[in-house]
Amino acid sequence: MDTNARIRRLARQVRTGRVGRSTGELRLGLDLGTANIVMSVVDEHGDPVAGDWRQSGVVRDGVVVDWLGAVRAVKDLRGALESRLQCRFTAASVAVPPGIDCGTTKVFVNVVEAAGLELAEIVDEPVAAARVLGVTDGAVIDIGHGTTGISVLESGRVVVSEDEATGGHHMTLVVAGALNISYDEAELLKRDPREHDQIFGLIRPTLEKMASIAARALDGGNVASIHLVGGSSTCAGSAELFEEVLGQPVSHPDEPLFVTPLGIPLPAQLPVEHVRILR
Repeated sequence: MDTNARIRRLARQVRTGRVGRSTGELRLGLDLGTANIVMSVVDEHGDPVAGDWRQSGVVRDGVVVDWLGAVRAVKDLRGALESRLQCRFTAASVAVPPGIDCGTTKVFVNVVEAAGLELAEIVDEPVAAARVLGVTDGAVIDIGHGTTGISVLESGRVVVSEDEATGGHHMTLVVAGALNISYDEAELLKRDPREHDQIFGLIRPTLEKMASIAARALDGGNVASIHLVGGSSTCAGSAELFEEVLGQPVSHPDEPLFVTPLGIPLPAQLPVEHVRILR
């Protein structure tokens, strides 16, 4: 199964509740995003088996702002997946935005543990995406709802890891202000492909700012490859705009929202120093 097929499979499983065949031990991953909380399950081969999600505002700009709400959501999603798969999960891996401090990272860990799970691993969001995409040399740009994260890898080693508070949330604010509509109305309009031409014209400056953030992180270097992921990169034309600003091709998977969630529970394929270990 190729990479895009695996990503699409997880997307279908999350959206429909379907369960796939599995081999060996199941691994659980948690993506506490700004707009969505996603749980994903893979088997020993890294093939997606199941997933679930819910819209949530428990995280803002890479920081857990509603700890109890996050714990409840994780418990609910875990329970739904356990019921669907007829199994019991005892541990989970969790992703965190790149560049956050140990104190903020510890809050993500506390959410996992308060939900009754042991911590399997902490991994930076773009590094989780790199696992799925098989990137050992190149850059992964992860545009979430609240932040844009950039990780640059050389020979499997992370040499740059940055995160800035600009994302899909800021696009929605721009649309709401420009059209004088509510935030919720702007969010729905932003996601409507029939409104693409109008919306893209409004959010283009915000996307250009994100691309400039990535350009600064790359510091003028010509990396081997650039990969754009994250739910807020879904808008048609995003990859082409990044190519214009960065001056080189940008790869963009079919379901960019589900790349990072798929990579979180995958067994580590990068050197151990790329994993956050808290003592």
